[in-house]
Amino acid sequence: MELSLSHINSHVNGEIVGDKNLMISGVSEIDESISDTITFLANPLYKKYLKSCKAAALFVKNINDLDDKNGIVVENPQLAIAITLSLFHPKIKRIKNDNSFNHIDKSAKIGNNVIIGPGVVIGSGVIIGDESEIGANTVIQDNTKIGRNCIFYPNVVLYKNLVLGKNIIIHSGTVIGADGFGFVKEEQNIIKIPQVGNVIIGDNVEIGSNCSIDRGTIGSTIIGAMTKIDNLVHIAHNVKIGKRCFITAQVGIAGSTKIGDNCSFGGQSGAVSHIKIGDNSLISAKSGVTKSLTGNKTYGGFPIKEIKEFHKREALIGKIESIKNKVFNLDN
Repeated sequence: MELSLSHINSHVNGEIVGDKNLMISGVSEIDESISDTITFLANPLYKKYLKSCKAAALFVKNINDLDDKNGIVVENPQLAIAITLSLFHPKIKRIKNDNSFNHIDKSAKIGNNVIIGPGVVIGSGVIIGDESEIGANTVIQDNTKIGRNCIFYPNVVLYKNLVLGKNIIIHSGTVIGADGFGFVKEEQNIIKIPQVGNVIIGDNVEIGSNCSIDRGTIGSTIIGAMTKIDNLVHIAHNVKIGKRCFITAQVGIAGSTKIGDNCSFGGQSGAVSHIKIGDNSLISAKSGVTKSLTGNKTYGGFPIKEIKEFHKREALIGKIESIKNKVFNLDN
């Protein structure tokens, strides 16, 4: 496939610099650029690759970065490259179902143009919206409701009574609605607390591979609309996550914690149970949130602090050895 620079620009609404009829055959990364492709400059750290760039054209925010190269000036080069990738790699759906070894309960309501792979199990009372795609060996238990245009990759497990919105993507190996970790000690016994709630997932959510989102004990675990969850994430029972949040790899959120809108968790960070994290909170990688946070700030460290305080503490720790040596010299 080849697309002209002007055709690409009609989708990204930028300003063409150079030959608008230049034909582009694909997309490449700026540090490993390929001739006849288009690349992008979003991070200033990658400016060092501009001189050696072999790509036929670039997306840039600053026209001066083109330096006589063909390109398109846009407000957000990363968004432009995402749109362009979709042009070169359009979504392709299978045109027919493969019902080999499927078990679909007669009471399930399957929408129009739903693709169902082999080995899928769909329980009683399940509703699946139009244009959705259910990957091989996926299990959807009783009374779960799924909106239109969802994609579940192979080996996804959805427990009973879940409510999922539209345009949701769930990657392989993820389990939604398993029992939360709830137990009560009674003398020498440990009694399991029945987990009878559910999980509610808003529209346009994407969940990576091998994640686990537990059902509420009595109420609901909630994932807000447009939230994006990376691979290997655990969300415990009764957690409420707001809209447009980013939860990156290996994050763990303990039970009944409430997270506001537009929050981000860096890799391997976590939060204890029964706290509230305000809107627009940024939690840096490997941090431990041990208390409620007001929001609209960046936090880091363990126990969690505002990032400025965390950096001050780390700087002081780095000086301990030199301070010790100075005190030792004074004593001598």
